[in-house]
Amino acid sequence: MATLDWRDTSITFKEPAIGLATQVVLLGALYIAVGLGPAAWVAGTTYAVILSAILTYALLRSRTRTLGPAGLVTLARAELVGAVTALVTMSYLGNPTPAALLVTLATVALILDAVDGHVARRTGTASPLGARFDMEVDAFLILVLSIHLAATAGPWVLAIGLMRYAFVAASWTAPWLKSPLPPSMARKTVAALQGILLVTAASEVLPATTLLLATALATLTWSFTRDILWLYRNRPATP
Repeated sequence: MATLDWRDTSITFKEPAIGLATQVVLLGALYIAVGLGPAAWVAGTTYAVILSAILTYALLRSRTRTLGPAGLVTLARAELVGAVTALVTMSYLGNPTPAALLVTLATVALILDAVDGHVARRTGTASPLGARFDMEVDAFLILVLSIHLAATAGPWVLAIGLMRYAFVAASWTAPWLKSPLPPSMARKTVAALQGILLVTAASEVLPATTLLLATALATLTWSFTRDILWLYRNRPATP
């Protein structure tokens, strides 16, 4: 494990700072467009500050000078997720949030999810940090969309967004859950499906919202159960 050294000038802090500034600009644009309230501003800004701090720490820990082209695409996605977070906060406080705007921002974030992986492969800049960053942005977008939809579909929808975080929490007491999983197209497909189903449900263009959300929860539960069983069967032998 790399040792942190805050005096190491080879590590840049520019990109997390740019991300934070970009988030503030995006929130300002939302204020002009839909009258973003103080609580939504606080939610979006807090998200951006925490993201910038975590990203800076990750760059320091991995001794990485830059996120690279793919990481910058992921950073752009992260700022869109921050905007969605602000809009969902606004909605929960009883202020009408244009569904079209929320869906558009979330859809662009989902499209860029396919772009950053392609860029990483084309430029040969794939890295564990980039992969983890990408995964965390995906997970938080799913959580925020789940919170948004739970307001109308019921609290059970929160299980979709919380499942990954419950898995991480469980790994603190069951370390074998932290073991690497083999590549799986099924897992990637299910992960991508979550965003598509949640955004479709949020758009309200289809009447069967409950069916869409139930499908998302069922496929995600299947995927996590499948991975947990694999990890259990292949857990390290206890001395």
